[in-house]
Amino acid sequence: MIPMLPRERIAVFLEAQAAEAGAARNTIAAYGRDLSDFLDFTTAKGLDLITLDRAAVEDWLVRLEAEGLAKATRARAALGGEAILPASPMTRAGGRTTPTLQISGPGKAQRLPKTLSIEEVEALLEAGRDQGRSPAEQIRNRCLMELLYATGMRVSELVGLPVAAARGNPAMLMVRGKGDKERMVPLSAPAREALAAWLATRDAAEEAARIARRLPPSRFLFPSSGKEGHLTRQGFHALLKDIALAAGLDPARVTPHVLRHAFATHLLQGGADLRVIQTLLGHADLSTTEIYTHVLEERLKDLVLGHHPLARRADPQA
Repeated sequence: MIPMLPRERIAVFLEAQAAEAGAARNTIAAYGRDLSDFLDFTTAKGLDLITLDRAAVEDWLVRLEAEGLAKATRARAALGGEAILPASPMTRAGGRTTPTLQISGPGKAQRLPKTLSIEEVEALLEAGRDQGRSPAEQIRNRCLMELLYATGMRVSELVGLPVAAARGNPAMLMVRGKGDKERMVPLSAPAREALAAWLATRDAAEEAARIARRLPPSRFLFPSSGKEGHLTRQGFHALLKDIALAAGLDPARVTPHVLRHAFATHLLQGGADLRVIQTLLGHADLSTTEIYTHVLEERLKDLVLGHHPLARRADPQA
C-alpha cells in the first residue's frame, strides 16, 4: 500500500477535526498554519517527507519554544505534527480520530483566566453607550456590550448572530457555538432593552438601503458591507479597545475573551452552579469550566466556617 504524502495526511487530519471532533473554523485554520510551517521546516532541513519520524516533530517544537510561542500553541502544534507522521497510525477514541504515537510536546498551561471587576465592567457598559460616530453606531455598540456581558458569548458567536434569533423580544437567545452546537443563553433586562433599541434602528437603516439602493436585507443582527456580511471579530476587538480607553481602563486588559471570563467569574461569585456556567459558556467538558473554581475558594471557606458543626463548636460566640 502506498503511504499517504504528508499533505494528504494534513487534509485527512483537518477533515477529521472538522467532521468528528467538531473543531471550530478558526481552530482548523490554526492547525493548517501549524502543519504548513512544519513542512516548511522539514523541507529546509532536507528531510525526507515520506520517512519523517517523531524526532523531526520534536526538533520543530524546540524551535517553536525558542521563538517564544505560548505553551498551548505548542501543544496544539504537537498534536498536528504527530498526526501527519507516516508511521503514526490513526485511532478512533471517544468519537475522535487521533494519532497514537506520543510526541514529547508541552501540555496546556492551566492559567487562571484574566478578568475584570464588576465596577470595571459597569464602566465599560456606560462608556459603550456614547462610543460611535453616529447615534446609530452608539445604539449598536451599547447592544454589543450588553449582549456580550449578559450572555458570555464568544466574540465570533456575537458578531455572527442571525437577526432571526433576536426577533420577538426574546428572553433567551439561541446561539450556535463550536462544532455547530446550539445552546440557549438568557438575556438580562438591560440587554433586552438594548437589543430592542438596536433592532428598531437596524431595521430602519435596512429599509432605507432597500429603497435607495435596492439592497437585499441582511440576515445578520450586526450587518456590515464586508465580505463576511457582518461585523468582524477584528472590528469588534478594535471597538472594545476604544471603549476601554473611554472608560479609563487599560486597553491591554480588555478583550472580548476577558469579558467572557468576567461573565463566568461574576456569576460564580454570585452563587451560580459550575454546571450552569458550563452550559452557558458552551463548554463540552466540565474540566474546561473548572478553571474558574479559584473564584469559589473564599465563598466555600466562609460557607464551611459558618455552617459546619465542628467549626461552630470551636467558636464560643456561635
